[in-house]
Amino acid sequence: MNIDTALKEAMTIDGVIGIALVDYESGMCLGSAGGGPELDLEVAAAGNTEVVRAKVRTLSTLGIQDSIEDILITLGRQYHLIRPAVRNQGSFFLYLALDRSRANLALARHALKRIESELEV
Repeated sequence: MNIDTALKEAMTIDGVIGIALVDYESGMCLGSAGGGPELDLEVAAAGNTEVVRAKVRTLSTLGIQDSIEDILITLGRQYHLIRPAVRNQGSFFLYLALDRSRANLALARHALKRIESELEV
């Protein structure tokens, strides 16, 4: 599935506020949907790049030989879900913001995993 299709599909997840595909190396947003005044996806993409990098460094420092499946950040009114992925073309992550009152976190994680597995970058 291409980037546009993946973003449109992610926007059908219950409670979604916005979705972004982010290049892990540069922090650049490769595509996004949703967001708005309540969530600037460009700023969120750059900021969450630092979150992913910090976690990768921590795992390396601890000598943990494993990969990150998801990073979940819970706020009072939102869930922020980060799903890293590595392809031959590079490393990226999907960043999904959800309205906590309308979202089902388990279903959102399942949907994001499926979208990431089918995504061709």
